[in-house]
Amino acid sequence: MTQTLINKKAVSEKYSELYQVNRSTLDQGSSPVLNRMRDIAIKRFEQQGVPGFKNEDYKYTNLERVFGKEYRHIFEYEKVDVDLNEVFRCDVPQLDTYTILLVNGWYYARNKQLEGLPDGVVVGSLKQVANEQPELLENYLNRQAALSDDPLVALNTAFAQDGFFMYVPENVKFEKPVQVINLTRAQEAVFSTQRNLIIAGANSEAKVIFCDHTLTSSECLGNSVTEVFVGDRAVVDVYAVQNQNNKSNAINSVFFKLGEKSNLMSGVASLHGGLIRNNLLVSMDGENAEANVYGMSFTDKRQHVDNYTNIQHNQANCLSNQLYKNVLDEDSVGAFTGRIHVARDAQKTNAFQRNNNVLLTDTAKMNTKPQLIIDADDVKCSHGATVGQIDLDALFYMRQRGIGEADARMMLMNAFAHEVVQEIRIEPLRDRIDELVEKRLKGELGKCNNCDA
Repeated sequence: MTQTLINKKAVSEKYSELYQVNRSTLDQGSSPVLNRMRDIAIKRFEQQGVPGFKNEDYKYTNLERVFGKEYRHIFEYEKVDVDLNEVFRCDVPQLDTYTILLVNGWYYARNKQLEGLPDGVVVGSLKQVANEQPELLENYLNRQAALSDDPLVALNTAFAQDGFFMYVPENVKFEKPVQVINLTRAQEAVFSTQRNLIIAGANSEAKVIFCDHTLTSSECLGNSVTEVFVGDRAVVDVYAVQNQNNKSNAINSVFFKLGEKSNLMSGVASLHGGLIRNNLLVSMDGENAEANVYGMSFTDKRQHVDNYTNIQHNQANCLSNQLYKNVLDEDSVGAFTGRIHVARDAQKTNAFQRNNNVLLTDTAKMNTKPQLIIDADDVKCSHGATVGQIDLDALFYMRQRGIGEADARMMLMNAFAHEVVQEIRIEPLRDRIDELVEKRLKGELGKCNNCDA
């Protein structure tokens, strides 16, 4: 126990020292909107340090080991010697999107100029917009993240320099999705920090797809924070497709703030990666808001995927749906912690949460912890979780009708995952995810598509 505490302290102190040494570099060329948050954030991180098993929200994921490794930290934009628009090929080629590349947390300098954007819509580099149009960020950046007590969110705030920014004005229907491709590319182990901000004004519509990939076989660690503000009566879809190498470690924290009568669709598909931790927090701050939150993961070898959700019902007459499904093979480990908190004045709340998991081997492990905190008395809420193996009765039924065992198992697993896939509201993405899930279950995605490990 003593050794664990010493390691935790040493790991945390390493990042504090790194901040002090590079403080001037972080400020250089950056907007005061970003710089003003750094010192407070690093102090908040220092109070807790890297979360260990004693942190109830991180009890199923050992991050001290991950953060204790040596990485090269990227504090300045690094020019890429090839055109990544030519090197990288998207997993969803038939999807018509505005495409943005980010490399190691930085907006790619060779991104093509986006044409045909609706009037008033801004899509681009967070750093550039913060310098040129700081008024767009002033009332939004760090407004949700600052409320979090997660030390890794504070660490992101201290080190963040660039990322993705999108602003959709009131009454603008931005129907064409924006696809943000996050690439990790390096010859050695790297640590990247990325900060994203999405603002959708009242009565607007917007769709964003985040795709995480690696163009390297080296180990990497990414710490990403995304804040999404959904205005009154706005409709916003945010999807994430995670397909990285077995040496990748990714911490993704996403904050949603929902206005009155707004509608949110959030979906995450973890298809491949070494260690993935997804934090999702939804603050329902307007009456009659609706949040639909879906996720699925497929793990094998010694991969680890941990999903944490926290849905805050702060106003009356709101609806939230959560469904997370996981398929675990070989020695992989999964975790799900889902929390619904209904505030005292949030009467007439409807909140539903479900986590279903299938273990394909005796050595795969799943930890699940659904939670309900209800302070109102006129609500309809439910939560539940299951961990089991393939339904042997269904398998027997299919075998009796001439279907081979391998095909029967595949059909059952596809049906299990499809309940999540069918909720995707962008049809080409839904079809492609269906294809990738099938390949993953067949073992054809034994490694991520775009790397050599």
